[in-house]
Amino acid sequence: MQELNGKTAVITGAAAGIGRAMALAFARKGMKLVLADRDADGLLAAAEAVHGLGARALTVPTDVTKPADLEKLAKAAYDEMGAVHLLCNNAGVLGRVLPSWQQPLENWRWVFDVNVQGVVNGIHAFVPRMIEQDSEAYVLNTGSVAGMITGPFFAPYNASKHAVVALSECLHHELRALESKVEVGV
Repeated sequence: MQELNGKTAVITGAAAGIGRAMALAFARKGMKLVLADRDADGLLAAAEAVHGLGARALTVPTDVTKPADLEKLAKAAYDEMGAVHLLCNNAGVLGRVLPSWQQPLENWRWVFDVNVQGVVNGIHAFVPRMIEQDSEAYVLNTGSVAGMITGPFFAPYNASKHAVVALSECLHHELRALESKVEVGV
């Protein structure tokens, strides 16, 4: 997708970090934005920054681990903006820095729930709608170099990001097989 002006982007994890940086960059390109995050205060601050650049932003408090929240986000995005041209499944967490065998099981679940299931929930809520809108669109799943390499003390994070890369590659091949106008990147 070459032309961004006037198109709509949905960004999860938009309150800070990469998500906020994406929001500001896309605002500068003239995109309309739908910003999602669990951090309501950070979300409002990101929207104010986007508005300061003259761009339109809708905020939707969202927990990516909850499929119903992603459905609510998709409905709000389509109701308010009419279409979604760029979905950024960006929300992510690092987790604890410990050897694999010392990682609490709750940490493994939390990292996978946010980093992998959050992407799955985004795909389920948005991709059918994006296919149906039958226009050029893009799904961008935030991976990490950790999705390509491994290192010590971050096993849940590394494993989750490897899963995001594999999921994205599968989605790419599926959309190509269907001759969809939706493309995928990591």
